[in-house]
Amino acid sequence: MIVTAATIRTLSLAEVEILVGWAADEGWNPGLHDAATFHAADEQGFLGAFVGGEMVAGISAVAYGEDFGFIGLYICRPDMRGRGIGKAVWDAGMERLGRRVIGLDGVREQQANYRSMGFIPAYRTFRFSGRLETQIDVPGSIRPITPDFLPIIAAFDRRFFPAPRPSFLQAWLGPPHVALMDIDSDEVRGYGVARQCREGFKFGPLFARDEEAATALFGALAEACDGNIHIDVPEANRTFSRFLSSGGMSMGFETMRMYRGPVQQTKQAGVFGVTTLELG
Repeated sequence: MIVTAATIRTLSLAEVEILVGWAADEGWNPGLHDAATFHAADEQGFLGAFVGGEMVAGISAVAYGEDFGFIGLYICRPDMRGRGIGKAVWDAGMERLGRRVIGLDGVREQQANYRSMGFIPAYRTFRFSGRLETQIDVPGSIRPITPDFLPIIAAFDRRFFPAPRPSFLQAWLGPPHVALMDIDSDEVRGYGVARQCREGFKFGPLFARDEEAATALFGALAEACDGNIHIDVPEANRTFSRFLSSGGMSMGFETMRMYRGPVQQTKQAGVFGVTTLELG
């Protein structure tokens, strides 16, 4: 292997746009506004490798506070692969997150590689795609998430995600995303977000106290989106997966959530759709 020297530095928002464009080229179907919302989560959390002034590889190494981080968007430009550049940008991302517990969602082909670097499998996630043919009655308790509800949604989110993420949620729950909550007397039963992608819409997160609330939120989000739906469902929610399959949605690829270090326990049974494979 011929090793090519590269300069590694933090990416600007415009350069994150390039990285997300590469994700689209890889067939990952990112959201139309992912670069801006991802960047809002951690402005220092996106690194790129540059050769001759051109960006040739990138990675997201987003820190959620001092104890948790997430790796994603790990891409090397096809014409520059096999030169050690990808490994260099990976090492830079891991160095940036330091001693934090680190999560990632790995495709099957890369899981052995991640294991060799200390990542331990936690659970599988399955992608469901299509249009739901089942009619869902949407209750009146489902309403849009407005800025004044952000604090209670952030508190609810913390039950299901390993770290607080207020900056990310402020961007993720705002327009043009569709963000809905199921709330009764100021008690949140669940919330979900839909974002338009290159093809169709991705739903995530879909966090709820029970399957009834998750199903109602899914139906409300589906009503608001005219197009195919994509959602990544953890394997623990088999009943919800069967509901999606019976409603006409197809199961596609799978990923494995993996962690390096002891991740804080969360209410995994309430995760009906992960937020995003890129940022956790």
